Amino acid sequence: MSRHDATLDWSLDAAVPDADFLAGRYSRAHSIGFDGGVGLPASSSPSVVRPPWSKIEAADPEEMLVASAASCHMLWFLDFAKHAGFAVRRYHDEPQGVMGKMVDGSIGITRITLRPQIVFGGEAPTPAVLDALHDKAHAACNIANSLKGEVEVESPPVAAATE
Repeated sequence: MSRHDATLDWSLDAAVPDADFLAGRYSRAHSIGFDGGVGLPASSSPSVVRPPWSKIEAADPEEMLVASAASCHMLWFLDFAKHAGFAVRRYHDEPQGVMGKMVDGSIGITRITLRPQIVFGGEAPTPAVLDALHDKAHAACNIANSLKGEVEVESPPVAAATE
């Protein structure tokens, strides 16, 4: 099996006015590094920890989870569409995650809704074939398979590219 590593770095920011770690008044801003040198500013969600203790312009763990599930689904979908002979020209998604109470009473992302809009070049799949490609991608997505909450796909009508 493969291994996937990341690096997180946080330190107490003495420049933050009124910072007091033990009182909970500290910045949650941190950085996340990935292989290849890609870095991402991160923070707690402003809906969980209010600014200035969270950083609005940074990615939060919940957003990254939603994006990760959507990215995984898209990559599998593109592969299965290619093998089925459908030329994808564009794939756009605006996924949404909903936080709520899990079955066991804990709080977590209870649902992720994917809303892919796909443009095909040449022949586009029928709605039934499109649904089957999404079902296959969902079943193969290791991120979706790792989650306790539900991941669903809302698929709009097929759009063919104008050549």
